[in-house]
Amino acid sequence: MPKPNSLEKGTVIKSTGSRYKILTGGGNVVESCIRGKLRMNETRKTNPIAVGDEVLFETDRKTGAGIITALLDRRNYILRKSSNLSRHSQVIAANIDQALLMITVKMPETPVEFIDRFLVSAEAYRIPAIILINKTDLYQPDDLEKMYSLESMYRNIGYRTMHFSITAGFDPQPLVELMKNKVSLISGNSGTGKSSLLNTLNPQLRIRTEKISDYHLQGKHITTYPEMYPMPFGGFAIDTPGIRGFGVVDMERNEISHFFPEIFKTSKNCRFGSCLHIDEPGCAVKEALACGAINPLRYRSYLNIVEADDRKYR
Repeated sequence: MPKPNSLEKGTVIKSTGSRYKILTGGGNVVESCIRGKLRMNETRKTNPIAVGDEVLFETDRKTGAGIITALLDRRNYILRKSSNLSRHSQVIAANIDQALLMITVKMPETPVEFIDRFLVSAEAYRIPAIILINKTDLYQPDDLEKMYSLESMYRNIGYRTMHFSITAGFDPQPLVELMKNKVSLISGNSGTGKSSLLNTLNPQLRIRTEKISDYHLQGKHITTYPEMYPMPFGGFAIDTPGIRGFGVVDMERNEISHFFPEIFKTSKNCRFGSCLHIDEPGCAVKEALACGAINPLRYRSYLNIVEADDRKYR
């Protein structure tokens, strides 16, 4: 009678929705799929298992293929609404130490609301977020003024920002120190330079890149599926497909302000503990907005999330 396959522990380093690559403790990569019962247990997620997940799997002795039998507890994760019409959510990555959001002031322009929705989701799952601004070599004086204004806004509320041009005199050392021995998620709109950044940090990767569309001035989706890559200085980076919209998930209206640090801090002085900071009397947030202590762009992002019945995708 053949011996039963033994269980191993590994980390998912690539997810295509139906097939997975698992990195074992011994450094091997095993092509795997999910056991059917495990797939059915996560009916509200488009991907029951995500890059960064730790799993138990067994290996078929004949084919060498893996079968994922269990998902281990996640330390954290970040997720988004799958689409404008879907009620499902998508786990972008799990068990990460930090999220690096790449943005650009133009070609393409990253909307402030997109940035804020990403930051809100990172705050909700206690994931430190850093904002990386790329393509500074393309910026005219008015673009640079906008960039410095964005940096000032986010730094004033506690977020770290960095700006550079990957294609023009880029010094990677500050990022190397930031990412060393950590699992870092790299996310953002298509065309902001996520894959180019990873190729610079680890030239052996040779991830395919492409210029943005001349007509739409938007990036093209080159990265199709999330994938985790080892970094030569220690740690891993997760490359993700470009995201055009970011819908927040599983948040009640009265808790959204908790994930805007400056609004949450100010709200402690509101007359009512249940204040939504819209039109209530004695609202300290509205008073701070009127005197310039809260940036109107951030407040607009807050309202757009609070007033959307389904926490809309865009």
